Amino acid sequence: MKLYSRGQLVFYSLASGLIVLLFAAGLGIFSPGKAGTAAAEAVSTAEEPVFRLETNPIPPENTYLTQSTGEYTDDELATIRTYENLNRGVVNIATETLALNWFLEPVPSEGGTGSGSIIDRRGYILTNYHVVEKAYKVHINLADGTQFDGEVIGKDPENDLAVVKFDPDGRDLVTIPFGDSTNLKVGQKVLAIGNPFGYDRTLTTGIVSGLGRPVRTSSNIVIRDMIQTDASINPGNSGGPLLNSRGEMIGINTMIYSPSGGSVGIGFATPVNTARRVVPDLIEYGLVRRGWIDIVPVQLDRNIVRYGKLPVEKGILVSKTVKGGAADTAGIRGGDQNNPIRYGRSILYLGGDILVEVDGDKTETISDLLGALEDNRPGDVIDVGVYRGRQRRSFQVELSERPEELYWN
Repeated sequence: MKLYSRGQLVFYSLASGLIVLLFAAGLGIFSPGKAGTAAAEAVSTAEEPVFRLETNPIPPENTYLTQSTGEYTDDELATIRTYENLNRGVVNIATETLALNWFLEPVPSEGGTGSGSIIDRRGYILTNYHVVEKAYKVHINLADGTQFDGEVIGKDPENDLAVVKFDPDGRDLVTIPFGDSTNLKVGQKVLAIGNPFGYDRTLTTGIVSGLGRPVRTSSNIVIRDMIQTDASINPGNSGGPLLNSRGEMIGINTMIYSPSGGSVGIGFATPVNTARRVVPDLIEYGLVRRGWIDIVPVQLDRNIVRYGKLPVEKGILVSKTVKGGAADTAGIRGGDQNNPIRYGRSILYLGGDILVEVDGDKTETISDLLGALEDNRPGDVIDVGVYRGRQRRSFQVELSERPEELYWN
């Protein structure tokens, strides 16, 4: 029997193990990169949003109903195909509201109508907030005439968006794909599909006629960065998709500017990138989680400015800060708590900082303040410009969660 030294035993043991590993790798049993890949996939999954849309792919060209026969121009054919492919993804939304009868009893009453885009094959519909704002019941009418009961599961008044859910009962739904509104150009062709005046799945075409428009709604909310279009948008189009020539949603048709109530060539759509940002929150939480700076704000007017001898005429007075909150931690000061002032039905404290700029936006009203924070989430760090006395100062504030009472109703 041949004897081996301890060093020889260790060498031969390591060599044997290495041979076994190489053999296993050759058979695909073991892969040195799999463990690292699995860990990377786990991290990637953890960082993704909780909710992900399930959409159907756009069919290949040979499945379209209309083929090129020389009867249509290339532009007409592209428009026809977009309509044929996507019109079944647009629904008619009818609502019922509650009204009081002569005996002050709540009774169902006919509400309004609008449009919506199916954005997920599980039955999620994107529409306008004002379409379902006061809805007691929501009825969803599909392209084939079938009707379903829907439920409003998320509302975002600040962007006039809402998500409605219905049970498709196993139906294979056509979904409207999200595009990108980042690189839109004035003059770009757009298509709008909706249900104006109750005429189902009407198509209108036009161009992008303006970008970045701030539009004030009837609720005194300013929606920023709206898309202006000359594609006809009439009552009933609200909530329907504004599409590019590839059939991708670039906006959600929202309102028209018209003295008479009819389309006069100026319509507005909420950019689809706004929807991309808020839809996961609407489905997951029922609202959009937004950041806040933990202050009691008071909008300046000339009486407050005159009485307090303030250095600026417009801005937001920080009457109080929440102790240990975002503004307090950043160094922003509230007013003198020992010197309360009654103003109307409110008590305010003078001497605090005056907000004049938040996250790069001028801040003259409470609406401006909420608008400046509309696209910020809890944990974001923003720049806040204030006047302390007559001196301009700047602070970096890490935002907290916006309190429920500050959300638009």
